[in-house]
Amino acid sequence: MKIGQYILALDQGTTSSRAILFNCYGQIVSEGQKEFPQIYPQPGYVEHDPVQILESQLFAVREAMSRAAVSVEEIAAIGITNQRETTVAWDAQTGIPVCNAIVWQCRRTAPLCEELKAEGWEPYIREKTGLIIDAYFAGTKMKWILDHVPKAKELAEEGRLRFGTIDSWLIYSLTEGESYVTDVTNACRTMLFDIHTLQWDKNLLERLGIPESALPKVVESSGVVGMCHSAVLGREIPIAGIAGDQHAALFGQCCFEKGMTKNTYGTGCFVLMNTGETPVESKNGLLTTIGWSLNGKVTYALEGSAFNAGSAINWLRDGLKLIEKPSDADHMAESVENNGGVYFVPAFTGLGAPYWDMYARGAVLGMTRGTTDAHLARAVLESIAYESWDLFHAMEEDAGVSIPQLRVDGGASRSRFLMQFQSNLLGCTVQRPACLETTALGAAMLAGLAVGVWESQEELAAVWKSQTVYQPQQEFDSQPLLDKWHKAVRRCRMWEE
Repeated sequence: MKIGQYILALDQGTTSSRAILFNCYGQIVSEGQKEFPQIYPQPGYVEHDPVQILESQLFAVREAMSRAAVSVEEIAAIGITNQRETTVAWDAQTGIPVCNAIVWQCRRTAPLCEELKAEGWEPYIREKTGLIIDAYFAGTKMKWILDHVPKAKELAEEGRLRFGTIDSWLIYSLTEGESYVTDVTNACRTMLFDIHTLQWDKNLLERLGIPESALPKVVESSGVVGMCHSAVLGREIPIAGIAGDQHAALFGQCCFEKGMTKNTYGTGCFVLMNTGETPVESKNGLLTTIGWSLNGKVTYALEGSAFNAGSAINWLRDGLKLIEKPSDADHMAESVENNGGVYFVPAFTGLGAPYWDMYARGAVLGMTRGTTDAHLARAVLESIAYESWDLFHAMEEDAGVSIPQLRVDGGASRSRFLMQFQSNLLGCTVQRPACLETTALGAAMLAGLAVGVWESQEELAAVWKSQTVYQPQQEFDSQPLLDKWHKAVRRCRMWEE
């Protein structure tokens, strides 16, 4: 451990860009944040302006730096973690995007996904990429851009088109075009990457008409990939860690041993389990993915994703105006004895694992004249725990193990009510760490390992500290609640044609 060395983590999320400065003890020194607009051109479409993403990220970096009594010379490296699957296309010559980024939540490529299923691609894609066919992933977004943005097709023919997830876009921009890379955790979310050979799959590229020249070089999650240009912070700084947000959180939670599991309660809910050096094929609707790649070794993971979690709490605030801040939902939920028979299914953008229903939509069921706003707030919080139970249960089935402990992070993990309800529902211990910013911490840890701030994963494991532990209450009867939840989910399936 190098005392006096700091890591700058860029945490580029779905609704805001953040920058966090960590010291060698894994403690936050300072942070900056900047929200950016969400663009909804039509129902089911979600976009971001890539330039606004870059500008918001640079704003956050400068804000974090201005708040810290740390000189630029003391920053050992930059780690980057990002919203996954969101896809950017730009001109290699000018560095200018050819269209808005297509966000991971966007469902515009659902018809193309149906075509691929009808053509019988599902088994091949599952075997090679560990994924199922869904509009969630980046590959079909690239195909849509090629088919619908004339400039993109022209650039592809000239060999000037560049596709990338947000990590690639940021690194390309920060290095002024010197580094065009992605890491294995982001590559494996494109539906184009063979997680066994660690190569772009030529058959999938050919089917979707995506030239390999338009894809970045795939690198390990830890290692220097380029230098942030001196114009950004005043001197060159190595960019040394990259991981998609959920993989970074798994690393930041120090889930280094096989079987260790975490759940991030962010915009969506994401449960990941470390499965070691061998990929585990899911029989229960989960994804087989790469946890990280380090020192020539790949650590695999099982992943279950629920698309809407924290976004459901935001809907209570922004859509219904029932609360002013997220903590208000806690107080409302605790003000009633139970959910009053009300169940909420947060399928705003379809259902993720284990259902994978692009056409499901959200619903509130079980309301009576006695239903209050408190019952609805409680139903929303409970829905996040139910979604997580589905993922957790599928994971135990696939791995053939009983998970005794769940490590949690993300904004909604601050909810006392939700975490206790989650522990009760799962029947296992829920552990919340002292540092909830585990996504950014994971990126910092990966970068710090590359430049010698930390020497080993064992050293990092000593950095992780538990803050709050929730134990399941013995008298809790989860089965009637789960039965009603699954009944509610069935009502929402295939709502759209």
